[in-house]
This record gives sequence, C-alpha cells and structure tokens, in this order.
Amino acid sequence: MKKSLKLPQKLMLLGSGELGKEFVIAAQRLGNYVIAVDRYANAPAMQVADCSEVISMLSAEDLEAVVSKHQPDFIIPEIEAIRTEKLQEFEQRGITVIPTAAATNYTMNRDRIRELAHKELGVRTAKYGYAVSLEELIAVSEEIGFPNVVKPVMSSSGKGQSVVNDKTEVEKAWNYAIDNSRGDSQKVIVEEFINFEIEITLLTIKQWDAETIFCPPIGHRQERGDYQESWQPAGISEDKILASQEIAKKVTDALGGAGIFGVEFFITKNEVIFSELSPRPHDTGMVTLISQNLNEFELHLRAILGLPIPHIEQLGFSASAVILASEKSDSIAFTGVADALAEKDVDIKLFGKPTAHPYRRMGVALAKGTNEKEAREKATKAASKVKLV
Repeated sequence: MKKSLKLPQKLMLLGSGELGKEFVIAAQRLGNYVIAVDRYANAPAMQVADCSEVISMLSAEDLEAVVSKHQPDFIIPEIEAIRTEKLQEFEQRGITVIPTAAATNYTMNRDRIRELAHKELGVRTAKYGYAVSLEELIAVSEEIGFPNVVKPVMSSSGKGQSVVNDKTEVEKAWNYAIDNSRGDSQKVIVEEFINFEIEITLLTIKQWDAETIFCPPIGHRQERGDYQESWQPAGISEDKILASQEIAKKVTDALGGAGIFGVEFFITKNEVIFSELSPRPHDTGMVTLISQNLNEFELHLRAILGLPIPHIEQLGFSASAVILASEKSDSIAFTGVADALAEKDVDIKLFGKPTAHPYRRMGVALAKGTNEKEAREKATKAASKVKLV
C-alpha cells in the first residue's frame, strides 16, 4: 500500500505526550514534517515538532479546522480521547489514519476491543461486564465475583483503575473510574481478577506489505493501574511467547492497517490471557529506548511509512522505571540527574511536561544489566535519585 513513498511526509500527531515526543524525534531523523496537536500548550511532543496546535480533539469542528489548515499525509493518534467519526471522514478523503480509522474507533474504548477479541475472535480474556451507574456496578461486581478490577472504558496510562476486594469498595471504585475517564464516556468495565505470574506487553508490528513481526516480550509492574517499571526480555517460556504472538496477530489482523500495537497479556501458570491493546507505542515499551537496536517509536514510523524492518535485535537485559511527581507544581526543575547518570549503562529521559501533580509521570530511568534483577534494580535506583523540586 505504501510502496515507493517519498520522504519527507507530513505527519499529524493527535496527542503530544512523552510517547509522541519520542515518535516525533524518530520521524524527524528521517526528514519528515510533524504537526503536534494536543489540548494544552507546550506538551512534550510540541517541543520538538515542526509546529503545534492546541485544540479539543473531542470537537469535530476543531479537528476539521486543523486538518484543513495543514493537509497532512498521515494522521497518527497518540491518545484515545478523539472524535473518531471525523477520522473516518478524513480517511475517506484520502488521508491515511494510523492504523486505520476503524481500528482507532474500535480501540478507543476497552469494551469494543474486548468484544472483538472475546466474542468475534474467540480469544481467552478475563470474565468481564459493564456498568453505566453505581447500581449496575454493584450488580455486575457481584456477578463477576470479588476481587475484581474496575476501569473506565476510556482512559490513558491506567488512570481510574482499581482493585475491588469486596462490596464496600465498589462505590469508591466507581467514583475513581468516572473521575478519571477520558472523553464523554460514563461507562466502566469490571474484570475478573487474574492471579497472574507476570503481565507482559508484546509489541506487535503490523506492516502494509510485509509480515507481522514482534519484539521480545516486555514484563511490567503496575501500581494504581499505571506502569511503574518494565523489563525486557520478560523471561517467559517459548510456548507462551508463541501463544501470545498467535493471539496478537489474530487481533491485529482483524483491526488492519499498519503500525505498532502494544498488546497486553496476563501470563498464568497454565494460560496466556488477552488483556488490552493500544494501537500505538506503549508506555511499557519505553524500555526499548535502551534495549533494542530499533526502539518502538522507530518501528512505528517504519511500519507507517512502509520502510523495511530487516532485523530487530534485543541488546540484553534491560529495564525502565518511572520518575513520578509527588506534588502539584507549575515550576518544573529536577535534582539528582547527575548522580543517576553516574552509574554505568544508565540513562535518564525527562519528558518536559510543563506542570506536575501527584503520581504524574515526569520521566523515565533506563538501565542495562547482566541479568533481569540487576537491570531492574539499577533502573529503580536511578529513578529514585531524580527528584522534582
């Protein structure tokens, strides 16, 4: 589909956070022109893009105005909260939406992608149900059983997710999910709590005119529904890697298009269970900034533009750990960076977010080690040294 594409191309990024920033850097290294769009000014990707626009991406009128102004070749969503009907219009006009407008519409809500995987494709998922009111949530929670996990159907970086141990915690979970829901959805999903051995992200690269390929699985640990650390390789058996690849290919084939997909799985002693999917680079995949010869952002770009991906090389035991804000601030400065960087095979990426609030991800520490334990310990130690002041 994208054979003989000329460079540069004009790329419009909808959502301009830290993942978008790294994508812009990758795109500009191959000479492309990038317009970074977000709901607030000076977002991380805007700081490195050719130009930027501040709009509401839930406004069809705002989207129409910015696309008409810039006439991009590609529209590349980085977040879920977008008026996806407009993306379908843009696609009909000949603009390539990544991975496709239909896939973006499917994946912007957790309910749609879960229905696709479980009901249409027969993929094993956790038991689940939905609720649009506290009363419904109480009923569905009792049907699923306790403990369970409650999430907004639309959110970012795990926000609004909580584990509910019994009926007394349901109302708190409802309020937390609704308060952290993106877009205009007032719907939550309730999932069976899976007693997993490890959670993994399988970065799945779908290409226009070549086979689907995979990065080595990435293990990750979450708190408050948001990733805290990730590591590669994940250290799971070959048969479970193959099983996760088979499921990831089945789901991404159904979605179509091209680009990188972050496909999440619960790995238990006996099963590989599909969890979620993001049709874009994944936050846990930031470890690939140190762990691979081609990071997830470069892979996303190559897949989008139809450029060759001849070989993905994993460079040994590697890990990432997030650098979090502890309080609200409009004046961002850090200490401890030099101390963190003094360790061999450690790197620090600060995202450039203009404001902070408790638990907001402000940067990431990356490390390599002789084994998984050493890499994770080095990354966590480096992250702990960097403080927001």
